[in-house]
Amino acid sequence: MHDSASRKFIDLIFKTSSKWANWDPPITIKVGHYGTIDRRTGVLQVEGNIYDEAFQESLKQQGLTIDLSHSSCQPIKGAVEEDMIMSSIDVKKGEISLTPHVSALDLASASFKAEFQFQQGKRGAVLVMHKPQQEYIPQGRVLNIIHEARKLRDKYIVTSTFTCPGYYLYLSNKSGERVALALTANAPVAAAIGVSAGGGASVDWWTDAQAAFLRKAFDKAGQYRYTPLFDLKRRQPWFERTFRGAEVHPTEDDLWPNCPIPWDPLDEDGNEDTVYDEVRQGLLAPHIDLDL
Repeated sequence: MHDSASRKFIDLIFKTSSKWANWDPPITIKVGHYGTIDRRTGVLQVEGNIYDEAFQESLKQQGLTIDLSHSSCQPIKGAVEEDMIMSSIDVKKGEISLTPHVSALDLASASFKAEFQFQQGKRGAVLVMHKPQQEYIPQGRVLNIIHEARKLRDKYIVTSTFTCPGYYLYLSNKSGERVALALTANAPVAAAIGVSAGGGASVDWWTDAQAAFLRKAFDKAGQYRYTPLFDLKRRQPWFERTFRGAEVHPTEDDLWPNCPIPWDPLDEDGNEDTVYDEVRQGLLAPHIDLDL
């Protein structure tokens, strides 16, 4: 289920946030990246970046006047935020229940701790980012002008990213499991009692989850090297139009709406729903009246 797992995780996070999850956060996703979506996996296939010299040259050749290297056009970094939690609709977040294993941890030193209850028979997704920082394309001029760029036709563009020094992502196994998670300074203690934690680290994620679809990392130097989440837009063609004699001017949201999910509704294992396909094909098929 590896390919369909990534697509299912992305699908669940998108439904709750309208943002695109990165199934492999160590892989760099930068503001300005553009490309296509692999429908099978949900992964962005990067083809270039609007801040590359090659893209700037293509704008010049097309007669689009904008210097993307100018400071007013460069990505803006927001403030560092508190720990961010995103979970799919049916996941319930609560306090960690004390058990013989959990009570052995020094949870007083944990900067983050939570427990997640998943629903029986359904996939659920959780994404946690430690002190994320958003970076985004400045609003106004940039997206309005590059909307006409030929290189961006039928492409998706990353308009903002969330980077962090530590992340945790989990896709449930449909067993109705309850998963505990903490960012603790006592990883050696956790390892001593036989639960998963970073090897010998002073600070790391601890979790009692044992699943194939669990990914986590924490940069010991505090570097913002992971990109678990980003905003993805798709170019919308715009034709001049008037309303009651006045010209209608498009907004950025008109020109660059949120990226729609490029696949049909998924079942619990991340496969496109065959029932949906059959119903859709039935609606599209020509109707033949046999009562002649």
